[in-house]
Amino acid sequence: MQFSIKHWPENERPRERLIQHGAESLSDAELLAIFLRSGSQKHSAVELARLLIQHFGDLTQLLNASIDELSQFHGMGVSKFTQLMAIKELGRRYVSMQLHQEMLQLQDSTRLMDYLRFELLSEQQEVFAVLCLDANLRKIHFKKLFYGSTHYCDISINQILRYAISQNASAIVIAHNHPAAEAQPSPADRELTEQIQKACALVEIQLIDHCIIAKNTNFSFAEHQLINTTTTG
Repeated sequence: MQFSIKHWPENERPRERLIQHGAESLSDAELLAIFLRSGSQKHSAVELARLLIQHFGDLTQLLNASIDELSQFHGMGVSKFTQLMAIKELGRRYVSMQLHQEMLQLQDSTRLMDYLRFELLSEQQEVFAVLCLDANLRKIHFKKLFYGSTHYCDISINQILRYAISQNASAIVIAHNHPAAEAQPSPADRELTEQIQKACALVEIQLIDHCIIAKNTNFSFAEHQLINTTTTG
């Protein structure tokens, strides 16, 4: 017999608690249980959600898991795997739409980092990407331009500029991931950023930030004052 949420006491049901107290009052496991809807013959939905999060370490790693990895848990089949993939994609689209609609606040890169983590964190190799912005610092387009190895990615500054110009970008954010290292810039990262900023200035495109995404941390060149984000009027 499966432990369905509808059989729980009302004051313990995540859905009812969410309505009464808001989504922020629920734990990660309780939020996940709402999407899973039911557990297994051994565990309730919340218990199953807790087991999954504990096993994979956090929600990010859970949502990046393969169907083979998830199916090792009793009650996790194709249906629940597709639900998790839908959650992940909806989250990515939500943050992406916010970047489309709202001006990027340079003093607070939280939303930007959330979006970049959605896009880059699951990559197993180093990937270099470019986010194109309009004159109001709203998202135009995002593209993963270069793929490398676990520790290195070869890029072309000319190709970055051609892509930005093709999108009629007024500004860009460049980003890459560190799949096997911390989110700290290497001397090569610093030199590359300086070269890209100079190249962008020649075509009147502003380099807003260079973000590095790693498993547990992020790094923003702009927040660490390693890049000049002064806009010209």
